Amino acid sequence: MSSTTRRPRRRSRLLVLPAVLLLSAVLSSCSVVEDLTNGNDQPEPTATPTTSATTEYYDSQFTRDGTFQSHIDVAGLDFVYTLYPTKSTPRTNEWYPLGNKYFSFTFQAYDLNQDLRAPFNTKRKVFLGRIQVTSTTTRSDGGPSESPYTLDADARTITLDPEPLGNSYGMLITSPKGSFELRNQQINPTDPATIGIDLTFTATVQMESSAGSNRYVEQTITQKVPIAIFASDEATVAQEIPINAN
Repeated sequence: MSSTTRRPRRRSRLLVLPAVLLLSAVLSSCSVVEDLTNGNDQPEPTATPTTSATTEYYDSQFTRDGTFQSHIDVAGLDFVYTLYPTKSTPRTNEWYPLGNKYFSFTFQAYDLNQDLRAPFNTKRKVFLGRIQVTSTTTRSDGGPSESPYTLDADARTITLDPEPLGNSYGMLITSPKGSFELRNQQINPTDPATIGIDLTFTATVQMESSAGSNRYVEQTITQKVPIAIFASDEATVAQEIPINAN
């Protein structure tokens, strides 16, 4: 009887041993997995770029949209400035302090009291005499401002149209018969710390008080256009374009 009772105990021990080994293997593998995941089911957070690693940005519609357009309402006349980079330096995110940068702009007036396709003689005439542009810069180090672009001219002598309609007041800019256009204007290099350029446009115009009245009132139309400049050791590279390209 005693011998028969001893055999089952050996068998029991033999069965327990594989179970212990299996449990040990499972616990061991769990430990390895835990080591690999640092005991945490949550993924490690990814590093976010610091402010110092990002480009300091100067708020600018011209830079963000690749164009700028403003509408200035004066007595029912809509004065529209439109600016855009030329094909010589088309990528505004590559406008760096060093190197020349090029833009074109137009200036036109619309009589809001009339439909766009109304007869032209029902619209008030507007004549542009002088066009002026000044510029200032902003630097990340707070240094002095520069003036990388200036313009001060009789509009008739520089507009794209060599024979603009006009009179003693200047050139006609009432849509659709007249428009001022100046292409491929060069902004000169600035200090490497430059982060922005402000262009301020000033147009001196004569506005007809009513269509066909031949009575005019002088008005000054001013618009500031911010342009972002990105930090870089490289210079903006200007591409050669045909003389009539824009």
